[in-house]
Amino acid sequence: MIGQVILKDKQKSTYKADSTNDKPIRSVAKALSWRVVGTLDTLVVSFVLARDFKIAASIASVDFITKLILYFFHERIWNIIKWGR
Repeated sequence: MIGQVILKDKQKSTYKADSTNDKPIRSVAKALSWRVVGTLDTLVVSFVLARDFKIAASIASVDFITKLILYFFHERIWNIIKWGR
């Protein structure tokens, strides 16, 4: 009986991903995959507007880093919000 109580308490304290929560590594994978798509879009749009691949690649590189970080934290915050679940 005491062992069952301890086991239940231990299970409650460990992080478990379920249908409502993603593990942080999943958020990283989602952020990376989305940023690849988004960066390719930024690269194409930047190239069309600037007509210079070097400038377009610079814009896309900065865009990739900043939006990857922003998306990760955006995803983690939304994972906490219970609204709509």
